[in-house]
Amino acid sequence: MRFPSAVRQAGLVVAVAALALTAGCAKKDDSEVQASGVKLVAAGKLTVCTHLPYPPFQSKDASGKVTGFDVEIMDLVAKELGVEQTIIDTPFEGIKSGQDLNTGKCDAAAAGMTITEERRKVVDFSDPYFDATQAMLVKTGKTYKSLDDLKGKKLGVQAATTGRDYAKKLEAEKGLKLVEFEDLAALQQAVSNGQVEAAINDLPVWTEYLKKNPGGFEVAAEFDTGEQYGFPVKKDANPELLKKINEVLAKAKQDGSYNTIYEKWIGKQPSA
Repeated sequence: MRFPSAVRQAGLVVAVAALALTAGCAKKDDSEVQASGVKLVAAGKLTVCTHLPYPPFQSKDASGKVTGFDVEIMDLVAKELGVEQTIIDTPFEGIKSGQDLNTGKCDAAAAGMTITEERRKVVDFSDPYFDATQAMLVKTGKTYKSLDDLKGKKLGVQAATTGRDYAKKLEAEKGLKLVEFEDLAALQQAVSNGQVEAAINDLPVWTEYLKKNPGGFEVAAEFDTGEQYGFPVKKDANPELLKKINEVLAKAKQDGSYNTIYEKWIGKQPSA
């Protein structure tokens, strides 16, 4: 049977529209990959942003593989989702500001990141997974025992960290001369070569550094700032992933796997 030209044209328009709608739906599905009901930016992967190096939480081993406390915790999350963890090394500022999450660079971040009210404005945090304490590192033989001893001296801090914020609050009061470094490796090197007299960062970071550099350095002071780490995800955008991370943390603490990872990378847990 033959159809009038106008009818054929109308049918063609409907067919093209249907095809376009189907293609649009397919594109949306591709951009919102699902794993156990959780949206992920890439199929088969839990993409995690971090900032290297920051041992014992995340750093590269001799083979170049990224390992550490945070890495193994997020491996548990990936396993629960039935995917593999993929790690992206990126400047900490992009994690802290939420930009890396907002642009779809990663699903979550694991970077020894302290939960603060300011940061809560731009990211959603998981339940706390680690209690952190700030500490001051000096070369062995230095007599500095507190920030008061550093009046007029150079104190190294890492950019965009709560250690930097803590020192900044006391800068004028203690007469400190703060010197800011982009990453932990540069901060450690500054203490080693005498560019700064001391440096502030998280206690576990210095504890790990002392293990690898025995005899050359010491923790001169600790500052209990009441900090806790959390894993951030995109603000108001992925409640399913946030829920899954929290479930995995709770399960790991209950079945002992959290304690096993803690003792491997940090040491014996402090008594409650």
